[in-house]
Amino acid sequence: MSHREKHSEKPTPETPGQPEAEGRLEKAEHLAKEAVEKVEDGLKRAVEFERADIAETGQEWHDQWHNDTAELKADVARDKEKLREAADDVRHPERIAEAVEAKLEHAADETLATVHAVEHPSEIVADAKRDIAAKKQAFDETTATIAAEFTSPVDQKRLPVILRVFGVLLIVGSGAALPGIAKSIYKAVTMFGSGGMAGEGTSTVVVTFLHLAVLVALAITLIIFGVRMFQNKRRWAALISYGLYVLIILGGLCSIMLNGMSVDLYFYLVALVVTIALQSYLDPSLLEERRRHRQEREAEEHKEGEAGTLGRDLSGKGYITLNFFNLFWIFVVASILGLLMEEIVHFLFVVPGQWQDRAGLLFGPFSPIYGCGAVLMTIFLNRFHKSNFVVIFLVAAVIGGAFEAFTSLFMQYAFGAVAWDYSNMPGSLFGGRTSIPFMCCWGLLGVVWIKLLLPFMLRLVNFIPWNWRYVLTTVAAAFMLVDAVMTLQSLDCWYERLSGDPVGTPIQQFYDHEFDDHYMADRFQSMTINPSDAVRGK
Repeated sequence: MSHREKHSEKPTPETPGQPEAEGRLEKAEHLAKEAVEKVEDGLKRAVEFERADIAETGQEWHDQWHNDTAELKADVARDKEKLREAADDVRHPERIAEAVEAKLEHAADETLATVHAVEHPSEIVADAKRDIAAKKQAFDETTATIAAEFTSPVDQKRLPVILRVFGVLLIVGSGAALPGIAKSIYKAVTMFGSGGMAGEGTSTVVVTFLHLAVLVALAITLIIFGVRMFQNKRRWAALISYGLYVLIILGGLCSIMLNGMSVDLYFYLVALVVTIALQSYLDPSLLEERRRHRQEREAEEHKEGEAGTLGRDLSGKGYITLNFFNLFWIFVVASILGLLMEEIVHFLFVVPGQWQDRAGLLFGPFSPIYGCGAVLMTIFLNRFHKSNFVVIFLVAAVIGGAFEAFTSLFMQYAFGAVAWDYSNMPGSLFGGRTSIPFMCCWGLLGVVWIKLLLPFMLRLVNFIPWNWRYVLTTVAAAFMLVDAVMTLQSLDCWYERLSGDPVGTPIQQFYDHEFDDHYMADRFQSMTINPSDAVRGK
């Protein structure tokens, strides 16, 4: 090898752009590979889609073919039936003749009747009169039946003059009160329209107009009540008194929210007592019916007590008999069990290790919201005790949530009191007065109450000897009523003190001395009172 050839074997140096070109080539190969993979993936998905579409189309064709075949078979069957009937008619031509003859006879009868009616128009009038008389008799019988529901033999007995005079006084007094109420309504509407109520809260405005509406309805009902008394329509007056009960209670609640435990409540209390007394006197048959039913019930309860079925609804319409005895003890027991449950939940989950008194009445271990909730659930769900859990759950959730919201609204509007607030909780409703999670809790409580606790409750109450039932229930009911009234009065006095109002009446001085702020805060540990939240005083 020559010297020149040896020099020619030296490696050729790389050009400056060669590595960059190789990188671009590798990148191009990578992109081409990705493109191929995407194309293959797209083709695969397209094939799968086409296969699915073909399968779906095949299923549709199969279903359509099946439906068409079924319709065709049905058409063939109908055609066969028609051919069979036609062949049968051919074999028995007398049937066709009989059908034609029957139609001709019917047409002939109608023609003869029309001709007869034209020749004797007086018979048409007579038939019309008979129809009208029959309808009038039916109407009179219906009217008499309805009237019998609102009349009584006692209507033949004249009311004493003093009661008829009292009826006239009701007419005159209520009629004289209507212009004053109308003037108050006009004044309130004018103030509202001119912005004079802008400084008052929405709740105050709503309750004010609600109170005025109740007063109008109460005055009109009292006028009707007085007219019926003056006309000696005793049973009508007795039945109207049920409407008076509702209006008197609504008016009292509105008065508490607007004015607290003021002297205005004496009017509603006296009106309620007088209405109860008059109802029993106006129609003694109502009282006699109640007395007879009570005697029959006592005899039945004696038999049921001996048979161990006391308190059960033997008619099968519900689980438990909805009488005062059962509902009252349901209220008492549920108030105790509800309070115990709430305090345990608070101790274990809300503030672990801290025991808080959650009582809702001034005396005793009672939480009336649970007692009232149990009574409402028993009334509304008694007929559904055999229903599935979902129905009971939904109804109990709505009842519990609505009652909880109403109670919170009344306590805040009347006394500025807040015992629970779910505003920061998910699913909060009605400004935090209830919430979806707690409505679900009410639903679960309703299921547990109706399916498990109500039978236990019935067995527990049946431990009370039947001959002690009414005496013990009367004493306990009197205690609960006094406890409730004193609770409302103590809350009202607590509100007065916190709002800076003077404590002047003997009743306020009594509650101020016996149940001061420290006592009330310790008794109602879960409750706070903010006077600015109440309707009154704004």
